[in-house]
Amino acid sequence: MVDNSPDAPLNKERVEQAIHHATSGLSHPEDRPGQREMAFAVMDAINSKQPLIVQAGTGTGKTIAYLVPAILSGKHVVVSTATKTLQDQLALHDLPLLEATLPEPFTWAVLKGRSNYVCMQRVSEVHDDGQLELDDLAIATKKEVKELVKWAEKSPTGDIAELDWQPHHKAWQSVSVGSDECPGAAKCPSGGLCFAERAKYRAAAADVVVVNTHLYGIHVASGGAILPEHDVVIFDEAHQLEDTLTATVGVTISASRATTLATAMNKVVEDDKLLTELFDAAALLRTLFSPHIETRLSLPLPVDIVDQLNALRITVNSCLDALRKIDSTLETVRQKVLRAQTLASRFADDLDAVLRVSSTSVPFVSGTTERPELVIAPLDVGPILAEFVWPLHTAIMTSATIPLSMPERIGLSPDKVHVLDVGSPFNYEEQGRLYCATHLPDPNAQRDDAVHDELATLITAAGGRTLALFTSRRALTSAVEEMRKRLPFRILAQDENQKPSLLRDFLLDETSCLFATAGFFEGVDIPGRALSLVVIDRIPFPHRNNPLLAARRDLHGAKGFTEIDLPRAITALAQATGRLIRTRTDKGVVAVLDPRLASKSYRWAIINALPPLKRIKDINEATAFLKEITQ
Repeated sequence: MVDNSPDAPLNKERVEQAIHHATSGLSHPEDRPGQREMAFAVMDAINSKQPLIVQAGTGTGKTIAYLVPAILSGKHVVVSTATKTLQDQLALHDLPLLEATLPEPFTWAVLKGRSNYVCMQRVSEVHDDGQLELDDLAIATKKEVKELVKWAEKSPTGDIAELDWQPHHKAWQSVSVGSDECPGAAKCPSGGLCFAERAKYRAAAADVVVVNTHLYGIHVASGGAILPEHDVVIFDEAHQLEDTLTATVGVTISASRATTLATAMNKVVEDDKLLTELFDAAALLRTLFSPHIETRLSLPLPVDIVDQLNALRITVNSCLDALRKIDSTLETVRQKVLRAQTLASRFADDLDAVLRVSSTSVPFVSGTTERPELVIAPLDVGPILAEFVWPLHTAIMTSATIPLSMPERIGLSPDKVHVLDVGSPFNYEEQGRLYCATHLPDPNAQRDDAVHDELATLITAAGGRTLALFTSRRALTSAVEEMRKRLPFRILAQDENQKPSLLRDFLLDETSCLFATAGFFEGVDIPGRALSLVVIDRIPFPHRNNPLLAARRDLHGAKGFTEIDLPRAITALAQATGRLIRTRTDKGVVAVLDPRLASKSYRWAIINALPPLKRIKDINEATAFLKEITQ
């Protein structure tokens, strides 16, 4: 007999029985050996407090595989997801399922960044001085703000995800605050009503907390000050961990930060000279940054940029001095002052960080010429994770695709982390084909006509039912325009609607096609005949002009391509390929319109990382298979 008492040691029998309880209630329960193997590995990692990396192919059931042993362990657990889709799946499906089926009770909570929650103090200010607060907004936006105020008074969570409509960003900004602006509940008269604080309290008391990796990165950057204490951290979609940590641990300076501060100052300070300095500084930042778009800057930073940042730092200090002199008895004014002080203080801290940037960071300019941003990103996130994560928590990392170089890239010694591949339960050889269009010109040649001909042939054979993925917006736009002329099928295009709406329409209209770029390489789950063909226009190598990757490439010297570019291309292509087979009954073709997949020396490194579909080079074989499965 299995001992299911909470104090029983975590062992295979307890884990296996719990998984059986959880999965037997599913509409289509299946025996998944990979799920059990992964669950046992997670159990061993928690018992031994050693890090674990698991590659779990589509269909493994990896969320149940890591949640069950984590919950049974009795440890405080944080699950960090890279996508909102996965966060919603955990909150709406997996955790409620386990809550209802596991013999041991547990509690769970979802925690998001502060800007996802309505701010009751802002709502109060709109109530008290609504006309003044909304004067600068369009009529339609003002109407949305009023609707948001009504909703906030009834909402149990204050989470924007609770809405069944998408407010204009200016409307949401009128009733919310970011972490760079909020002075904290202790200094806020609405602190007792604060939805963000309530979410933090629930998270602090919960056994399992679900966050996104962006928030976890902020937690790491703060030295561990954001999230509750936890014993175990699980990074799902872990292939994105390095990039997300890079973005959140770094510092960004932009013109909009100066204008945002000016707007906050204008609500409480009558000082035209100070406001003019902020707006002039914003204009100068745009002028200085714009010529350097997608360019790595020198170290030390260029003199003209340093001079302007120093001047801006003095202006921000003047803002802080002016704010400290304000003495008002009106609580709404006091709160606006506090928010402006918080904005200015954090802006000052970031300016100081940029002005003392060292060789361990990479300074570059991103964005557009209209909205350029100076970014200071860590050259290597490994040391940060090695200081603030790996020694403090048992870490479980999982994804359908794990880059071979991942341990080193995130600061884990390969001999101190267990790496496991549990495969997938699908019969890829039977269910699908990997077609490489070897006859097409090299992607660096002029080949639009040839690619369009290939697309039209493949899509016609599939009867629509196609997800076409492109590595550039130019290629996407060109293909959409041409296919709409040639084909009778509905072509849904990225940017013409929101992603959830596009995916819903694609699923409901079986013969439709969806054309998109990198944002759709993952997070697309369309089982059945509605998705029978995935087309990828070229191997998705990162752009050579990416300044941060160029710096990392330089660090590796002659091995830059194999250490930086190739792993990223492999991961992206594997993720895109994984959109096709989502269940045991799915069938289809993945078509890669890049002959390099069949000719270059690195081809096997890529092919071996993809789902093991039957490989073909003859387009007639591809079209015959598509006709067979769709007609």
